Amino acid sequence: MQDFLERLTGFIASTESYEEADTVIIGIPMDFTVSFRPGTRTGPQQIRTVSFGIEEYSFYTNKDLRDFAFFDGGDIALPFGNVTKSLDIIEQVANKIIKDNKFGIYLGGEHLVSWPLIKAYSDKYTDLAVLHFDAHADLRENYIGEVNSHATVIRKVCEKIGGKNVYQFGIRSGDKLEYDYGQKHTNMFVNQILEPLENVIKILGERPVYITLDIDVVDPAFAPGTGTPEPGGCTSREIIEAVLAMGILNIVGMDIVEVSPINDPSDRTAILAAKLVREAILSYTKPKKG
Repeated sequence: MQDFLERLTGFIASTESYEEADTVIIGIPMDFTVSFRPGTRTGPQQIRTVSFGIEEYSFYTNKDLRDFAFFDGGDIALPFGNVTKSLDIIEQVANKIIKDNKFGIYLGGEHLVSWPLIKAYSDKYTDLAVLHFDAHADLRENYIGEVNSHATVIRKVCEKIGGKNVYQFGIRSGDKLEYDYGQKHTNMFVNQILEPLENVIKILGERPVYITLDIDVVDPAFAPGTGTPEPGGCTSREIIEAVLAMGILNIVGMDIVEVSPINDPSDRTAILAAKLVREAILSYTKPKKG
C-alpha cells in the first residue's frame, strides 16, 4: 500500500506506526469530475494542517486523541485525470485497510471517491448499510454522459447494495428524476438530519455501517469551502451532534469529502472537518490498551 501514498503533515496526535495503529487516515486528493468549483484535491492536506489548531481533548466525549492509536498514511498518489485507474487504486488501498482489520477514515476529494470505498466495504460486509449526509442526492444515472461522476456516486452505491440499505440525510438539491428515485428506492430524508437519524439508529442495531459525509450537508454560512455550496443546510453544531450520535452503531468505515480550501480563506470548513475526524476517532474506535 505504501507505493500508493505520499505523506507530508499528519493529523494531530497521529502515531508513526501503521502496524501498531487501530485506525488509519487516508487522503484521496481527487477532483477530476467536479461540475462547478474545483479545489477538493487539496482538502485532505488542509484538514491535517488545521487540525493543529484544535485540541486533542474533546469536551463532547471526555476523551483524548493521545489515548488512541491512529496512523495518518498521507494522500494516495493518483494518476491525474485518469478516473478509472484512480478508482481502482482507491479500492486497492481500502481493501488493504479492511484486510488488516483497521478502521479507515478517508478524506476527500470529490464525492466520487466514496464509490470504490463503499464497493470494497460492501464486498466485505454483505449486509452493509450506508448513511449518506449531503446537500445533493447524487442519484443521477450519468452526468453529461459520464457514469463516473460525483453526481452519480450514490446511484452506483444503490445499484451495488440496494437502495433500501442507503439512508440519505440533509438532501435538498437534485433534479426531479433524482428526487423520484430517492423517494421510491432509498430512505431519503429531505433537509432533515437529527430527528430521522435517531430513528434509523434504532433500526440498524448491530448492522455494519459505512458513513459518507459530504461537507456541503452543512449550510455554507458554516462551511463555505466546498465545490457546490447549497444554502439551507444544517449548522456545524448539528453535524457534530450527528457524528456523536452514531457512536453507538457498528461503524466499519467512513469518509468526509468535498472540502475545498481554495473556496474558504477562513479555513472554517477544514477546521470543522478536522473536528469531525477527531470526534469520529474518539466515538467509533477504542483507546489504546494499557
